[in-house]
Amino acid sequence: MLTLPPLSLYIHIPWCVRKCPYCDFNSHAVNGEIPQQRYIDALMRDLEQELAGVQGREIETIFIGGGTPSLFDAAGIKQILTGIAARTRISANAEITMEANPGTFEQERFAGFREAGVNRLSIGIQSFDSARLQQLGRIHNRHDALHAAGKAREIGFDNFNLDLMHGLPGQTPEAALADLQQAIDLQPTHLSWYQLTIEPNTEFFSKPPQLPEDEALWAIQEQGQALLESHGYHQYEISAYCQPDRQSRHNLNYWQFGDYLGIGAGAHGKISWPEQNRINRRWKQRQPKAYMDALKPLSGEQNISPGERPFEFMMNALRLTEGVRAELFSQRTGLSLASITPMIEHSRNRGLLQTDAGMLAPTPQGRLFLNDLLEQFLD
Repeated sequence: MLTLPPLSLYIHIPWCVRKCPYCDFNSHAVNGEIPQQRYIDALMRDLEQELAGVQGREIETIFIGGGTPSLFDAAGIKQILTGIAARTRISANAEITMEANPGTFEQERFAGFREAGVNRLSIGIQSFDSARLQQLGRIHNRHDALHAAGKAREIGFDNFNLDLMHGLPGQTPEAALADLQQAIDLQPTHLSWYQLTIEPNTEFFSKPPQLPEDEALWAIQEQGQALLESHGYHQYEISAYCQPDRQSRHNLNYWQFGDYLGIGAGAHGKISWPEQNRINRRWKQRQPKAYMDALKPLSGEQNISPGERPFEFMMNALRLTEGVRAELFSQRTGLSLASITPMIEHSRNRGLLQTDAGMLAPTPQGRLFLNDLLEQFLD
């Protein structure tokens, strides 16, 4: 039976100083002054329209992403969070995360962000190698990257993530592991460590850089995971590692097929209605100007049919190393576990899925061939 899952809120701020050549997110290089107040007004208008569909439910996590949200000043972030609190209920122990760049300009704002109500930072380091950072189009350098984590901790952020890439153009396994060790030395509570991939509609896609060979990439992945484990960072998701009990609660809600409102240009949301056995996806106008001009910024919506739900659920849940409780499938999809028994058995027989102790979890083989595993749950 479909039941109400936890509710999160994602806020998208689409501007950045310049578009990185690997980035396929809905981000737009700043051209003149950011229309901060106008955009905040549009966010509040968007939120008010979204709240009609969640019937006063409490928001348990908030994530402010981009783009580069830290281009907004602290007063703007405070206005956003105050506006949300005035319009809906936020849990007393809500995790409120904000993405930030490690540049000096953004670091000067860290204290203001904390005062505004942000209690978790996600800092986009990507690399500690200044030459690699230049190749990636980043505007910070090694010194900025090293200083940002210390600055966050000094201000009082006792929970923060560092984003780090590997498999960069010209990067050797030794250099990738040195980058990772440097990140570990800064003692973040959470590390997002993932391989650079070339995505369509990016500069790197039209002008591909020379990336490391597969053998080198495998060595980086294998040795890096061992290094993280040896320093007490547990891998709980494909590219997420954390100290004990420091998982990203917001991202966990995504992976466990929870509900989330999405406000801002190009933001996506997913909401469940148990009484109607309905799960709905919604997305907003992508272009910032069109979004701010719209009285109703909704760009599209789609019901997730019962036939699509097994794949949609597993696409999220099986990213988690330990998987999810089997009973969560029924609670989050409204379908009986028996309805996917043949798919589960086929996946088990292929050595891709394990169902011990009432869990649905990928085997080590299943994690390596996740796409093959997910294909078993297509309608």
